[in-house]
Amino acid sequence: MLILAIVAVVLIVLVIGMYNGLVGLRVQCDNAWSDIDVQLKRRYDLIPNIVETVKGYAAHEKDTLEGVVAARNRAMSAQGPADKAGAETALTAALRQVFALAEAYPQLRAVESFTQLQQTLNQIEDTVQNARRYYNAVVRDFNTKIAQFPSNLIAGMFNFKAREFFEIGAPAEREAPKVSFGGAS
Repeated sequence: MLILAIVAVVLIVLVIGMYNGLVGLRVQCDNAWSDIDVQLKRRYDLIPNIVETVKGYAAHEKDTLEGVVAARNRAMSAQGPADKAGAETALTAALRQVFALAEAYPQLRAVESFTQLQQTLNQIEDTVQNARRYYNAVVRDFNTKIAQFPSNLIAGMFNFKAREFFEIGAPAEREAPKVSFGGAS
């Protein structure tokens, strides 16, 4: 009888330990996603300033600037890592077009506020990349724990669900931006 009680206590301690481990990883996932969300918000807040600065020098590039605003709005309203990643890929491509415009307008490149905005955006991009790596590492650990035996039994009993990775599409990051100057050669 004593051995049965010891085995029961050990099993209860193991279940509690596995449950607490899963809860801890779930909280880390939520926290890591929150970090990404904060950095993306900073990015979204910076974009109107970039658009306004470029507008003053390249007003006839209205379609490009409107594309950035539309991509920003889509990214802000996207829900979940997969949708957010797709929207972020489109926003990154749109921003690349704006910065390609700066190459065509030397007076814009010389404006200190534009240079500062561009540097701030680069810093935010680096922070988002680091936060994304951390989030994906925590999600990997969480999803692995959910799939491994015997914690998968505990995960199933307490309805733990696998999380989505936050992956910004690589093809758009490698693509050169397409810039049109409305018939100018």
